Amino acid sequence: MVVTGAAFAKKARGTLTAGASSVAFTTSVTGAFSSTITVAPTQGATVAIRATDGASVASASFTVTYSAVSTAPTPATIAPIPAVTTPSPSSATAQPPISMAQLRFGVSTPGGATANAELDAVASLAGESPSIVLSYYDFGQAPPIADLDSVAARGATSLITWEPWRWGGGLDQPAFANNRIIAGDYDPSLRQWGAALAGWGKPVLLRYAHEMNGNWYPWADGANANAPGSSAAAWRHVHDVVVAAGATNVQWVWSPNIPYTGSTALSGLYPGSAYVDIVALDGYNWGTAASWSSWTSPGTLFGPGLAQLRALSPGKPILIAETGSAESGGSKAVWNRDLVSYLKAQGDVMGFVWFNHNKEADWRINSSLTSANALAAALAERR
Repeated sequence: MVVTGAAFAKKARGTLTAGASSVAFTTSVTGAFSSTITVAPTQGATVAIRATDGASVASASFTVTYSAVSTAPTPATIAPIPAVTTPSPSSATAQPPISMAQLRFGVSTPGGATANAELDAVASLAGESPSIVLSYYDFGQAPPIADLDSVAARGATSLITWEPWRWGGGLDQPAFANNRIIAGDYDPSLRQWGAALAGWGKPVLLRYAHEMNGNWYPWADGANANAPGSSAAAWRHVHDVVVAAGATNVQWVWSPNIPYTGSTALSGLYPGSAYVDIVALDGYNWGTAASWSSWTSPGTLFGPGLAQLRALSPGKPILIAETGSAESGGSKAVWNRDLVSYLKAQGDVMGFVWFNHNKEADWRINSSLTSANALAAALAERR
């Protein structure tokens, strides 16, 4: 198979991998390369192809076909492809690298951890690849090792949101009440996840039972017949079982919603500094997208919650685990710039994760051209 690529570093050494085969290449003065690599002749097999020069990474998947002859089957000729890129050979540009800035940029997209086309689109909009990829799993799902592999292949870190319920089951799910988790009903699954994450071995961020200070999830104190204090107790139990299974590579992210009038006090929900590595906040500027909302600046949105996190967990790194802005009610472009500027000025904030979904509002980076351009410019300025 002949593989060609473009838009890599000029005169750089790199590695091309296809299945179990690997060859070295050197790019030209224009950043292009062309290499021949052997692919096993397994009819119908899917072969993942990956090229990296150490700074840029691109990949694609192809199906092997062959024509039978009088002896052994041989691979059919596969036409040269314009570039090796994620996720299909139709794109001819390697994605921009991950920034080494102190304030990390992350993203969640509708397709999740393996939606490389969506992640590539975000990278193109932002002018840099996300260094954190946020994805969601409920208690009925197996450990997402393939998802972790996909994110790691991009050079990024996985932020797993692990939700103790069954999606679509509503707020009242007695089987997933905190006292059932504390009693050990889900210990076999917890041990399975712990062993799988330990076996995977690389650093992973695990955000269990997020936004527990609200009233919209069945793990919140007061919801689903949960007693006060049970959210923190369930967290400690889950932590201990997963760690006992060997998952010392996991960093535990405790992630309430930004405090609001009527929300549960964070002090009664915090499981303790021995059980938490990173503290986080979820917060959105709803603008006038809802009847109850108004335009809110990043400082007003996050300031009170950040102060509470610092009081609860002095010295812990802080992550904005979900954020985004609506368009209605103000200038989203200005808000995007202000967000990056505000968070950059917070020395203990390690990064933010943009919720790139068109859901309750159009939170997407490219809900407008001005929004996309402003975020890209703000990220460039903070590098």
